[in-house]
Amino acid sequence: MDSRAAKSGSGDARSPTSDLNTALHECMAALDLFLNNKFSDALASLQAKTKDSMYHALTYATILEMQAMMTFDPQDILNAGNTMKEAQATCQKFRKKSTVADSINNLVHRQSLEHFTEEEIHAEICYAECLLQRAALTFLQDENMVSFIKGGIKVRNSYQTYRELDSLIQSPHYVKGENHLHFEGGVKLGVGAFNLTLSMFPARILRLLEFVGFSGNKEHGLLQLQEGASSYSFRSVLCTMLLLCYHTFMTFVLGTGKGNVEEAERLLKPYLARYPKGAIFLFFAGRIETLKGNIDAAVNRYEECCEAQQYWKQFHHMCYWELMWCFTYKRQWKMAFFYADLLSKENTWSKATYIYMKAAYLSMFGPDDCSPFGDSEADLFRIVPSLKLKIAGKSLPTEKFAIRKARRYLSSNPIPLPVPPLEMMYIWNGYAVIGKCPNLTEGMLETLIEAEEALARSSGNQ
Repeated sequence: MDSRAAKSGSGDARSPTSDLNTALHECMAALDLFLNNKFSDALASLQAKTKDSMYHALTYATILEMQAMMTFDPQDILNAGNTMKEAQATCQKFRKKSTVADSINNLVHRQSLEHFTEEEIHAEICYAECLLQRAALTFLQDENMVSFIKGGIKVRNSYQTYRELDSLIQSPHYVKGENHLHFEGGVKLGVGAFNLTLSMFPARILRLLEFVGFSGNKEHGLLQLQEGASSYSFRSVLCTMLLLCYHTFMTFVLGTGKGNVEEAERLLKPYLARYPKGAIFLFFAGRIETLKGNIDAAVNRYEECCEAQQYWKQFHHMCYWELMWCFTYKRQWKMAFFYADLLSKENTWSKATYIYMKAAYLSMFGPDDCSPFGDSEADLFRIVPSLKLKIAGKSLPTEKFAIRKARRYLSSNPIPLPVPPLEMMYIWNGYAVIGKCPNLTEGMLETLIEAEEALARSSGNQ
């Protein structure tokens, strides 16, 4: 890296390095507000400088993208996409300027990052993050092939940038700037996220991706994120959140249900101590209790998370989803129905799944139980197929399952599903949870035996 990077902070008070220090300090303060549930304050503290500071622009746009990802509301996704595009334009202003001759030379010899100033390499890492986040929104926003290709190009460009920046850090000619830890944290976040995500693709798809230049190594990805999480940098909390998602969700839903709960607890502990009312961390605390089989403790954590803040209802929806499953494990069908109903009315992630679960819980009510809102089990099942959603041109697996099961009720005289909540619980790997609790396992076995006996009776009457 150019020696200007190391020396630029020693003169003018408005030097690039000085501006970078200030921006990072202010953005970390905004992040602190965000983690303390002061979401509107965090956004307000960032907004004024989104046109002049790459870190303010990136942080502001990232918060809006998080909101869009949780709501799945088309307007939120559109707003987040436009804001991220503006953030990318702000980052572009700080990237190294190239002449026509430079561009031709770069095509022949590839661009060398060793002669960039510190500000310019930070602009590269922020630009790569913008590209990646814009790609995610592009996949959500539109289903057509053109959008899919555009999103793929953004992912490819972001991936290449992270690889080059990782090579820069390994170079013996690289000179660490004053804000090196923040830059290195960004590289570890990007390289770790790419490697971990790509490693989870099926082998057939991964071979195809490797053919076009991508590669994914799970161990390397986890190591990069662990190193990023353990350092004091702007992106350390993002590395931590990715690891928490991996250990408590990805391995559980996409894998065998045997995530590293102990590692998740270790990662969460310092943040929960610093932000005892932080909604994000209370949610993960609830998720960890769920995976340990401590369902009552998990319910308390999710309820605490809902009480901690009222500004972002999306956090409530995440808790409602988990609470729905907690009461499913406990076979408290009315409570599970209550949370499925709340989700169907307030959240747009998957209306088909929510309505299916409402109908599924109704089917488990006893003969003396009345429907809380006068809903008909058969009518709810019948509207499920009309609520199908597509993301990146693909239907959600849970919706495909729900629609296939719900088709049984399209006939005028449908044969009821025996235990639909337990089937969906299998899809979400819920048996890995109740397997840790003998009383929950025995209770679920009791429900299955009762359903089997009911089927035998109905067969005998035909």
